[in-house]
Amino acid sequence: MNGPHQDQQRSTAGTPLAEASAAAVLVHGRGATARSIVQMASEFQRDGLALLAPQAARNTWYPNSFLAPVEQNEPGRTSGLQAVDDAVTEATQAGIPTDRVLVLGFSQGACLASEFVARNPRRYGGLVALSGGLIGETIDESEYEGDLEATPVFVGCSDVDPHIPIERVHETRRVFERLHGDVEERIYEGMGHGVNQDEIEYVSQLVDDLLAET
Repeated sequence: MNGPHQDQQRSTAGTPLAEASAAAVLVHGRGATARSIVQMASEFQRDGLALLAPQAARNTWYPNSFLAPVEQNEPGRTSGLQAVDDAVTEATQAGIPTDRVLVLGFSQGACLASEFVARNPRRYGGLVALSGGLIGETIDESEYEGDLEATPVFVGCSDVDPHIPIERVHETRRVFERLHGDVEERIYEGMGHGVNQDEIEYVSQLVDDLLAET
């Protein structure tokens, strides 16, 4: 498609794709940049891991809350999903199998990453949704079909996040369980909207496990 995010420059870092044995597709939040989430990823960067971060036009993937009716967030939502798909495809075309591609997002990026994996289920290296959840005014869990083949799925959020209702986090977890993901949900008391050290340590271990398989 030719949406608002398709002409944006992707940021890359880490091991070059041609030399990498695993890849992480990183999806930034509202008002942030591809470069900023690449910088965050330096906390779990390892030799052998390529980093690819798509960039949203005007630093925003879609205009309204992820809880708004889907049509109110088009064409940004669909264009954003395509941007994630394009980054995953770039990794696989470079010879990295999908089961060694980690998809990670924070905030608005976590919503987009979750939606992409849920609607394109297969075995990934992992999904990490930091302070986000599936997109839409309501979630019909029966609409999501397919098999993640025990893909590691991490869903982390505060119990008082001002943007992410805790029930949406639980709904997101249930959808990924329905899709046969190996789901870890962690709710952090009083954290607010952010990323904590426990989450970074989880991702670091996930990356170590991916690289150990090669």
